[in-house]
Amino acid sequence: MNKILFSSISKKFVMALAGLFLLMFLPVHLIINFMLLKSNPGPFNEAAHFMATFPLVRIAEIVLFCVIIIHITWGIMLQIQNWLARPVGYVSGSKAETSFFSRFMIWTGAIVFTFLMLHFFNFYFIKIGLVAGNPEDFYSVAHNLFKVPAYDYIYLSCFFLLGFHLYHAFSSAFQTLGLNHRIWTPVVKVIALIYAILIPIGFASISITLWLFR
Repeated sequence: MNKILFSSISKKFVMALAGLFLLMFLPVHLIINFMLLKSNPGPFNEAAHFMATFPLVRIAEIVLFCVIIIHITWGIMLQIQNWLARPVGYVSGSKAETSFFSRFMIWTGAIVFTFLMLHFFNFYFIKIGLVAGNPEDFYSVAHNLFKVPAYDYIYLSCFFLLGFHLYHAFSSAFQTLGLNHRIWTPVVKVIALIYAILIPIGFASISITLWLFR
């Protein structure tokens, strides 16, 4: 039973489900972040307060953290297994069997995780009182951060790399779940491409607008 639960196939299956859950979370986060473009801080702060206090959202938050941990942990374990299975590396000509996005998933994921920790430090840690700041005025916290050029460079770079990560994650999740079809698989890849472009552009547009025009 343990061999089944912790096999590479089961890890990939759970990672696919976890990845799809995270893919659904990003558009919600983006919609809330667009409220930062308003001159009135009220809507964003009210949304942030709701997300921090509403019981069902708090439960979803715990689930989200668990999903992130599972996704990262099993992703690292699978990558280590792949490296151990190919101790000599790829021979010439075999790289074509693995897509560019697949080969660099571990590295784009590591960069996104690093940014996620920075994001937690600047926002979530304020909410739970580990870092100084006003948890009732995340609007000002965000605006002050986006006025720092170094933060914007990091933010934009990470979301650029996130696009590569999202494209492969979106399409491979459906493949891992066994939803391959000669008609629908190309459609999923197109949707994955659109998603991987629009989500990073959405977040980047907020950063650039607050940095350069506010």
